[in-house]
Amino acid sequence: MTTSVAPAAPTAVVRIGVREAQRLKERFLTRATAVFYARCAFLFLGLGILLLPSWQRAFVIEGKLPWFGLVVGVLSAVVCQGFAAHAQHGRRVMFVTLLVDLTVLLFLVARSGGLESPAMPAQLLFTIFFALLFPNPIAILPPLLVLPAAILVGQLDLLPAATTKAPLASQVLHLAWMAALNGVAVYVMVYLTSREEKQNREILELEQSLGRMALIEERNRLARDIHDGLGASLSGVIIQAEYLMTLTRKNVDLHSEVKELKTGAEEAIDEVRRAVSMWRDDFLLVPQLENMCTTYTTRHKLPIELSVDGDAFDCAEEQELTVFRILQECLTNIAKHAAPTKVIVKVRFARDRVSLSIVDDGKGFDVTRTPKNHYGLINMKERARKANGEVAIESQPGKGTTVVLAVKPLPRKKA
Repeated sequence: MTTSVAPAAPTAVVRIGVREAQRLKERFLTRATAVFYARCAFLFLGLGILLLPSWQRAFVIEGKLPWFGLVVGVLSAVVCQGFAAHAQHGRRVMFVTLLVDLTVLLFLVARSGGLESPAMPAQLLFTIFFALLFPNPIAILPPLLVLPAAILVGQLDLLPAATTKAPLASQVLHLAWMAALNGVAVYVMVYLTSREEKQNREILELEQSLGRMALIEERNRLARDIHDGLGASLSGVIIQAEYLMTLTRKNVDLHSEVKELKTGAEEAIDEVRRAVSMWRDDFLLVPQLENMCTTYTTRHKLPIELSVDGDAFDCAEEQELTVFRILQECLTNIAKHAAPTKVIVKVRFARDRVSLSIVDDGKGFDVTRTPKNHYGLINMKERARKANGEVAIESQPGKGTTVVLAVKPLPRKKA
């Protein structure tokens, strides 16, 4: 029977993606607020055009339609600002309302001289608004299309009689001038946006680097404290146990208990040294596997044959520790329950995976009937899943056990 588990999701990448999405949302809200205040300024100017007779003559404004346009502009600005923070519809509402404002602007341009209209400079501001809020070449097209639309108004004699039609040469000059200004504005906005993105990436990388440095410093401090404190205490326990073993040779039961105490202390100090080497980034997988096989052979009289195929390479710390822990769990179970005549351990380093197989000729067991409250197999599967790998277990009573771990290597994080 074979059991496998799918690899885990890279949570660190998810966290970075969430932070980036939050930053982009905050940037959009800031720029949307700036556009809202600019709209308010335009609405006040529109109110002045409707109320002051001299301004009305300049824009050839008459009838109730301009008042309706002003009311629509006020509503669109308020609705847009209210939806700006909405995750799904905020950008869409902003885009649609800006198109409405452009339509009103085109109406003013058509009523007051086309390209030579006093309202024409506002088109440049709309280009800046679209470039700030929607940094996409297609999204910037609507304000740019106002330019040919304005010259089309003049050429098709759509201007009111109160306005003077400018010569074609003058209109071409205005078109070239406005197009140049729009090009400069778009270039500046793209440059500033790309520079902001670069600075944000540098800040994010610096934060990550500082976080890793702080983590390394804390790990080194803990490694020193554990090595000097707990390691020294365990060494004292081992020395005392060895002394007690010399005093209890005649008492077999007591001598056996003291020996177990000494063995437990030795295993504990091995774990301390291993933890210290991991924290100091001195953990080398193959030497650690060799040391563990030698230790189990010596302490448990367990014959282990270890072979390594391929050139060893560094992968993520969690993956190396997973390979080590699964071998440790298997050897512990074999020593306690299997009673084998030999154990074969094979480690293979390939370009796309690191594999570990442990085969014993012991008692075996039924993998479908794991005893209650025994979590060794579950722990192995969970470790493999978190390390971007999978583990398979095959066993039958009286026919030994085979455990195969396959891990897709991930790069080691650099300090």
